[in-house]
Amino acid sequence: MSGLRRRILGDTTPDIPSGTVTPEKDEEILHIPVSQFKARSGKTRKRRYGIIFGLGGLFGLVLAGYFARHQDVINMEGLLDLNLDSLFDVIPAGVLKDAKDLTQNERNTVNYDSFSVGLHLQSQGIAAQHPVIMIPGVISTGLESWGTDEGSRQYFRKRLWGSWSMMRALVTDKANWKKHIMLDKVTGLDPPGVKLRAAQGFDAADFFITGYWIWNKILENLATIGYDPTNAFTAAYDWRLSYANLEVRDQYFTRLKSYIEAALHTKNKKVCLVSHSMGSQVLFYFFHWVEAQGHGNGGSTWVDDHIDSWINISGCMLGALKGLPAVLSGEMKDTAQLNAFAVYGLEKFLSKEERAEIFRAMPGISSMLPIGGNDVWGNKTWAPDDESNQAVSYGTFINFRESNSTFSPSNLTVEESIDYLLEHSDSWYQDQVRHAYSHGVAHTTAEVEANAKDQRKWINPLETRLPLAPNLKVYCFYGMGKPTERSYFYREDLDPLSKLNVTIDTSIIKGNIDHGVVLGEGDGTVSLLSTGYMCAKGWHIRRYNPAGVKIKVYEMPHEPDRFSPRGGPNTGDHVDILGRSSLNDLVLRVAAGKGEEIEDHFVSNIREYADKVKVHEEESYMERVEGILDNITSMATTDSEHGLKP
Repeated sequence: MSGLRRRILGDTTPDIPSGTVTPEKDEEILHIPVSQFKARSGKTRKRRYGIIFGLGGLFGLVLAGYFARHQDVINMEGLLDLNLDSLFDVIPAGVLKDAKDLTQNERNTVNYDSFSVGLHLQSQGIAAQHPVIMIPGVISTGLESWGTDEGSRQYFRKRLWGSWSMMRALVTDKANWKKHIMLDKVTGLDPPGVKLRAAQGFDAADFFITGYWIWNKILENLATIGYDPTNAFTAAYDWRLSYANLEVRDQYFTRLKSYIEAALHTKNKKVCLVSHSMGSQVLFYFFHWVEAQGHGNGGSTWVDDHIDSWINISGCMLGALKGLPAVLSGEMKDTAQLNAFAVYGLEKFLSKEERAEIFRAMPGISSMLPIGGNDVWGNKTWAPDDESNQAVSYGTFINFRESNSTFSPSNLTVEESIDYLLEHSDSWYQDQVRHAYSHGVAHTTAEVEANAKDQRKWINPLETRLPLAPNLKVYCFYGMGKPTERSYFYREDLDPLSKLNVTIDTSIIKGNIDHGVVLGEGDGTVSLLSTGYMCAKGWHIRRYNPAGVKIKVYEMPHEPDRFSPRGGPNTGDHVDILGRSSLNDLVLRVAAGKGEEIEDHFVSNIREYADKVKVHEEESYMERVEGILDNITSMATTDSEHGLKP
């Protein structure tokens, strides 16, 4: 194996140390100089993509790109355990040399300015204050096997999600890997003889696979201002489970409540919660669970008593539109954009049918089906985020160029698309979704109050309220300006061997339609309406925030560095934003008790779009407000007539 290492990596390649230079006291750190990066010529850049494609075809790395969503950063050292020496014997020496150079360049760019944000704030007197608990997003937490049956022993305490062990098991033992990764279709819990559990501690979500960081940069910077395992914690969870089953099987919410109470007791400071992506939905569910009688039993004041702030990073509060095609046909933009050779390789590993089956057997994935229906996402002629020059409205979520059967009816809105998905799914999947989640809108305070007793509603911020916590502060930090899936063109699946009824029509490439995927505004994964609406408008509607919880919004435009495969310090990408310099700066300031210094920062048109969403203050409340304003005006007029200052 050492020979293989020399051929592709070379023995003399030094480790790239993390940056440790303390910035000058007055140095601005929100934008890291491009000089920190190693520039590469256009020729090298083209060669780089050629290598990735070639090696991807040889090793099936396109599958890793599909799961991790980024195909650019692959640490080649992680492949050494695949025992492919004989295959490298036939690879031209020039390709191996270029791969070695590529790996070195990836190390240089991925390790940009580690600790620099924390060091800068440390020099300004910023230090750890509130205990920090982090709730990761979907698929970012590693899952390891604890089963001891014959089929599981070889994987004991190995990660079957979030490591190269996953890839090795998928390639060499696919049927057994599927058996482990899929939950029981009826119970939504462990299948007989299988026991997969979320990894715990900081290691659970700092890296997805070797070299592909997720939370690691935030951990580096938190540590720099004084955080360690005594005042910071990662509350990892098994994202495959429905939220109710997180408590049934793992007692996740009970343990999360205990962590928060222990942190307050030991540090005498209320807790700062930091969530990302699906983790924000999980945390919103927790707010209801912890209050509810018969569940957390904390009562209506528990959140206000224990939690100082909630940092909501790229939270898909109204779902992720790409989640619907994932469970409908096992597809999304990442698969639709692959070329024919890559699609062939992917299908050989996991067909569309297999992918759809796996996603459906992970009820947690379906928590991200779009929320709000036509009131939020539009109807067949209109959507709140439509642009004036659009040829087709975003309101038709699934479009068929040819509508000639029950499998390809007329174009469908988001509401109709969810109904279509369930109608054309097995009964076990229908039951899992309908018993676990709700996707509607509560238009009155009475509905919101009634929904507090219905667990299905607890993930939905348009059917339930924020906690009655007037001292809680909510910070919404998210990226925007990166083309994001907004709707789709479908056709009937004519493959006689496929059990799927429809598939994305990848032949359509025109304007903002990329291989059948209609692109809109967002962070590359979650639509702007989902990350931004509740923060910009929804939680300013009284029935959804009766205690007047303070909401601040800071949008971050996607401004990727051309020389960085992860976008660099100014990326707005859904995952890579966790390494963004300004995001890290904001997180540390809130954790250090300096959140009041942060002002709203809007870059997108989210407020304009939000005003067009068909969710409004109820009339009775507006009448009361108008009555109060009329009284104030009348009093001011009377005072003026008597010569008194208003």
